Amino acid sequence: MTFNPRIVSPHGQRGDCFDTVRMGARAAVVSNHPVATSVGITILANGGNAVDAAVAVGFAIGVAEPNGSGIGGDGYLMVHHAASRSVHVVNGTGASPLAARPEHGLDRFGIRSASVPGMVDAMLEAHARWGRLSLMDCIAPAIALCLDGVPVSYFQADMTRKYDRLHSDPEAAKIFAPNGHPLKAGAIRRNADLAQTYRQIATHGRDYFYNGPVADAIDRFSAAANGLLRREDMARHRVRVEAPITTTYRGKHVYEAGPNSSGHLLLQQLSMLEQFDIGAMDYLSPEAVHLMVEAKRLAYIDREAFLSDPDDTDIPLAGLLSKSYAAERAALIRPDAAAASVAPGDPWQHDASSAAARQAPSSFKVLNAREDTTHFCVVDSDGNAVSQLQSLNMMFGSQAVVPGTGIILNNRMTYWHLDPSHPNYLRPGARTRHTMNPVMVFDDRAESGGPLRWVLGTPGGDTQVQTNFQVISALVDHGLNEAEAAQAPRWCHEQDGTYSNHPHAVDEQLTIEQRYGDTSLVEGLAARGHDVEGIGAWKARGSLAIIGVDPESGARLAAVDLRRDGQAQAM
Repeated sequence: MTFNPRIVSPHGQRGDCFDTVRMGARAAVVSNHPVATSVGITILANGGNAVDAAVAVGFAIGVAEPNGSGIGGDGYLMVHHAASRSVHVVNGTGASPLAARPEHGLDRFGIRSASVPGMVDAMLEAHARWGRLSLMDCIAPAIALCLDGVPVSYFQADMTRKYDRLHSDPEAAKIFAPNGHPLKAGAIRRNADLAQTYRQIATHGRDYFYNGPVADAIDRFSAAANGLLRREDMARHRVRVEAPITTTYRGKHVYEAGPNSSGHLLLQQLSMLEQFDIGAMDYLSPEAVHLMVEAKRLAYIDREAFLSDPDDTDIPLAGLLSKSYAAERAALIRPDAAAASVAPGDPWQHDASSAAARQAPSSFKVLNAREDTTHFCVVDSDGNAVSQLQSLNMMFGSQAVVPGTGIILNNRMTYWHLDPSHPNYLRPGARTRHTMNPVMVFDDRAESGGPLRWVLGTPGGDTQVQTNFQVISALVDHGLNEAEAAQAPRWCHEQDGTYSNHPHAVDEQLTIEQRYGDTSLVEGLAARGHDVEGIGAWKARGSLAIIGVDPESGARLAAVDLRRDGQAQAM
């Protein structure tokens, strides 16, 4: 294994690194916005634990980064409770409206694109189970941010300017264009209506949102705008606290969210990659990246064949996660050439709970929109940890603001399929499959007291699992530190038939970030048959957040991606 000797970035030890690892003896927080990260650190300093800090960041970042998430969206919390040696996934994904029908088609934006927002229930459930401070203590910083305001970043100003609905709709314009034109970078953005909504949630709990004034406001807004969401949809929502799914990768224990999350893709990819001696290859070499891309392609086509709401879909999860299935799929990978096409496998043959093999759907012929999400992570002084993803789906979600509440609704309905043969075919009252996948890595089984090694995650839609895959391999196979792994050049593979947003069609292409004019990786992958394009430095999607725990000292090692507005802090 060798590394590029030309490390010109200021903090690099073994790879590219432009911002140092932030180290603290006690705790750390990493989020997609510096204000939200500071809120989390303050909660920890005031005696809160990792769950208190995560809830505080979750509400605060909906104010600071409204393009990525908010209480009108959905998401997941993965919680490691150190004292009980447990890992839980709090599933905050909401169902499609009961009035949804495939024959009505799918709107990409507006009120008809919104599914039930589940994030509030998820955060409040996590807080009720594992929090230490009062709910008001956790939400109060976000209320202050709504009223005092948060400066608009350059990235947010660019995005706000691109979406006309944010300026033309009166409710949205109150937030994003209060003076008749989109807020510029450095301007202060406020949301007084959201402050009142937050205050009432902190005082009255989940019922204010799902069975009270917020549900009523959504019902009125949706009915008046010919939308699908109704009060009944809100009232029937229930959060789920689930066991994680897990596999091993070169001795490490990797934990993920199970279906309806796409978390199994990461575990499949790692198990396939385990069949190859990646550590003996040069980091970011054509040989290594080729194998990873091919493993990614096989895992993603399996998702199209099997993944949807596990409540009403038979999913061969045990087979998909089995090492024998991974070996079978990895055997299809040619080290010297990209496969012309990939097809789903038969994981049912590797699922001991299956009475008989089942037929996988044959194939799916599935325009690209920019997805957006936010991820943050926390590790406290007691060793508790949270990896949290929350999302509106695309940038600013539906771009529809519920009058009088300050809430931007999601546009998650675009994740459904309209092909009746597809497992993720639109069904009223069901949960669509999701791209969000929180990750934790332990040196041994968490349930046996294995120490936490890393907590990580990223936004980026269908690229989330790809980014997590690259980062874990960089850490485990090549020994990069947390900042080097987060800030390394990144590849992204778009695969026809696997794009999550409707209408699900993309041109198949591999893109690679290029720095310093080096074209050798692109050329090496093209020689193996990949349709590959070099893109500018820092142009890949995602915004990884990661906290490591030093295996000897226990120090918290926090790092952030530089592709967005994120910040890591430690104490």
